[in-house]
Amino acid sequence: MDAWAPRVHVSLAVNDYDHVRDLCTGSVPVTGVALTVLNHPVEEIFFRFARHREWDVSELSMAKYCALRGSGDDSLTAIPVFPSRLFRHSAIFIREDGPADDPAALRGGRIGVPEWTQTATVYARDLLESDHGVRLEDVTWVQAGTHEPGRVEGIPFEPPAGIRIERRPDTTLGDLLTAGEVDAVIAAHPLRDTGRIRRLFTDPEEVERAYFARTGVFPIMHVIVLRAVLHDRHPWVAMNLMTAFEEAKRRGLERAAEVNASRIPVPWQAAHTERVRRLFGGDFWPYGIEPNRTTLDAFLRMCRRQGLTTNPLTAEDLFAPEVHDHYRV
Repeated sequence: MDAWAPRVHVSLAVNDYDHVRDLCTGSVPVTGVALTVLNHPVEEIFFRFARHREWDVSELSMAKYCALRGSGDDSLTAIPVFPSRLFRHSAIFIREDGPADDPAALRGGRIGVPEWTQTATVYARDLLESDHGVRLEDVTWVQAGTHEPGRVEGIPFEPPAGIRIERRPDTTLGDLLTAGEVDAVIAAHPLRDTGRIRRLFTDPEEVERAYFARTGVFPIMHVIVLRAVLHDRHPWVAMNLMTAFEEAKRRGLERAAEVNASRIPVPWQAAHTERVRRLFGGDFWPYGIEPNRTTLDAFLRMCRRQGLTTNPLTAEDLFAPEVHDHYRV
């Protein structure tokens, strides 16, 4: 963009992450863009954007975005920027007297989820099926709010043939588990500690590390999306945004690795960051399609199997054409 050209006004809603902080404060500018940033909790961002499209660019659930694209909805496009990534073995809860470290025991049981289209539940259902033989069709799935009754799917969804989903708007997942009405719960938000609930896996980090070593999948939870009307008018915004997100992330990872001063208030943070770097490689939080090809392909397979996408998708189908590759010097 020419230095004297007027900037395009763009609104962005994103959670308050350290690795996007410098973009949000303006320390990292987006070339050609006058950015208005709104920081909200992710649940509020997803709900308001899905219902009303209140801003131009948004953090969004990866599963919900794939479901929209897979249904033929082209009102959004994305850039391969992934602000939230988490392994989800630790998101499966059972009662204290439940089958600890024995996921296969859930076969034929009842499992609660807050939404079928929640990204965390997609990954957890797949690992139960792929690694432990708990087929989707062998479970009665019970949908309810994690902590509050009345939660519903964030986007319209009909389960595929053979999948049983029981809606329980009258109660919560924690209450269902405690009362013995479900055998396990998958939830991104940890269930409240009542003294009667525990995680399925005694050492989630151990099984998550083994999962990554075996599969190469580092689960992507959220993605950055643009309204198509913005992209159609100003296609260059996609790459300029991605470049700025990359720089903000680079600065955040530098803070995490800082050994001279404790930039993040966690003991041994720099040493932990170095251990992660050895396990994952130099850039352990990669953006872009190619560095995430294994995870993206695996997730799209999960979405197809679980009925979130009725049409087959490739990783390239998800993202604006301008960000499929990057120039090299």
